[in-house]
Amino acid sequence: MQLHKLLLLPAAALLLLVAAGARAEGPVGFVVTGRVYCDNCRAGFETNASHSIAGATVQMECRHFETQQLHLKAEATTNKWGWYKMEVGQDHQEEICEVALLKSPEADCAEIERFRDRSRVPLTRNNGIRQSGLRYANPIAFFRKEPLPTCGAVLRAYDLYDDGSENGD
Repeated sequence: MQLHKLLLLPAAALLLLVAAGARAEGPVGFVVTGRVYCDNCRAGFETNASHSIAGATVQMECRHFETQQLHLKAEATTNKWGWYKMEVGQDHQEEICEVALLKSPEADCAEIERFRDRSRVPLTRNNGIRQSGLRYANPIAFFRKEPLPTCGAVLRAYDLYDDGSENGD
């Protein structure tokens, strides 16, 4: 009787491993996360003068790459560190998905600059790489209406300042 129990133990362990492997594949959905910041120097990239924006609203849209038909629209709000997170329930292989800025809670840093207001996010698992369902969008920024007085020095540190710049001291 003990021999039968010993033979069943490896078989049961194998079944558990197979079941765990099936669950490891997980659902088809994705989690998209990213960060929103204020470009205080209007530099077009993060600097030492930039800061994260809490309470900003972003929107994700997925459109078919040929017909431009909208297949998904979702919104999220950033937490106190400027990070947002949204869950997407399916694969969007035939679509272009982008997260874009919608609204800033900071009146002095609420300008949206066209073409710098969005980040493209691939939402498909059919790309030849085995990976989790977590997707990171590049940080996106609202622009401050008037650069901070310290921006000239900040941009000089990056070798980007010139006397004709709108970001001068």
